[in-house]
Amino acid sequence: MSQATESVIKVHTVSLGCPKNLVDTERLLGTLGTGMVATDSVAEADLALINTCGFIEPAIEESVAVILDAIQDAEEAAEETGHKPLIAVAGCLVSRFGQDLKDEMPEVDLWLNTEEIELWPAMAAKALSAPVDETTPRRLSTSPAFAYLKISEGCSHNCRFCTIPSIRGAHKSWRVDELVAEAADLAEAVPEIIVVGQDSTAYGSDLDSGDNLQQLITGLAGLSSLQWLRIMYLYPAGLTENLLAFLRDIGKPFLPYFDIPLQHAHPEVLSSMGRPFARNPERVIERVRKFFPEAALRTTFIVGYPGETDEHFETLMRFAEKTRFHHLGVFPYWPEDGTPAAAMDNQVPDEIKIARRDALMEQQGGISEDILSQYVGETLPVLIEKPSPEWPGLYVGRTWFQAPEVDGVTYVSAPPEEELEIGTIVDVEIEKTTTYDLSGLV
Repeated sequence: MSQATESVIKVHTVSLGCPKNLVDTERLLGTLGTGMVATDSVAEADLALINTCGFIEPAIEESVAVILDAIQDAEEAAEETGHKPLIAVAGCLVSRFGQDLKDEMPEVDLWLNTEEIELWPAMAAKALSAPVDETTPRRLSTSPAFAYLKISEGCSHNCRFCTIPSIRGAHKSWRVDELVAEAADLAEAVPEIIVVGQDSTAYGSDLDSGDNLQQLITGLAGLSSLQWLRIMYLYPAGLTENLLAFLRDIGKPFLPYFDIPLQHAHPEVLSSMGRPFARNPERVIERVRKFFPEAALRTTFIVGYPGETDEHFETLMRFAEKTRFHHLGVFPYWPEDGTPAAAMDNQVPDEIKIARRDALMEQQGGISEDILSQYVGETLPVLIEKPSPEWPGLYVGRTWFQAPEVDGVTYVSAPPEEELEIGTIVDVEIEKTTTYDLSGLV
């Protein structure tokens, strides 16, 4: 087991899965103090931290592969240099599989499960023989353009396909004053804050203080340095007329971008899934567009859920065609051990799941291409994220209806004599579009 020398702690991190995981990683890194130095090499690290995802089978396989690669790199480093990095594995995979993982991977030095997330700093510091520095802010690992604000932990819904409640526990909200204080620090460093939670509309429902999402957004919108505020994971059942009217009236910096995880469109499938909103999803779309005619809509669908018939799928296709989402993610259903859906009859064959996913994404490709083409000739605000590695003068950014990592991007060309500053918002005239991306000139 490695011990960090002096006050410098070299850390190699891999954060897998959702943005909520990334925030957990950033908070842990912050507590290691100002002496923490990031490194891209496991061999050079005092600590190799892998924050895992255990949501569905592909994520589990990816997490295991990354852990095994880190173990191999650490062992090779020990043989070649005598320095063995400490291997720490954290997150959902640990919480889901616990002792089985420990038995199969004895080379891992430290296991951090989500039930003990508040103890992670002390556990990591002890393993490193280093002090915990609770005064150091989060160590951001996103681009200088944005940061995630995690407002809650866990989920209290009982969707029959989902492992999150068993992994992360029941919904737990952080207090408004704590979140606004964290966001104030973030807003000094980045122009965009992205609110994330397993169900953002459920924020505050568990607090005796009376804190709720409207109070939180009011506090965030009042930060003078914040330019863009985006809210992800807005469950359809929580998008009430009262909330939508509030968001409309709050105005800037709130972006009219609605990430609504619908998962399906047919009421029979939604009911079988145990979704908290199992009625006609068209109603929530109509409600959003009543208050935000210009809204950009994003959603995710699961295809091949047990018992999904051709008729159910055709309903989903028609709904997606009619709604015309700006952004759409489609995932084949994965039967996860321990979930009610995995034990259901009428499991759909994998080849049908894949075919349905491909058909829906092909349809969405045409919808996206058509929507984006309508922006040609318009001038849009674009948040510059990084220079393009392809050629000088080209930058990669996002306009208001593009969230990082899950949506398309906007390519921005600037004159040779003009260098764009990363993390600034510039006006860009859109000249060209592809299926999912925009291109334009400053």
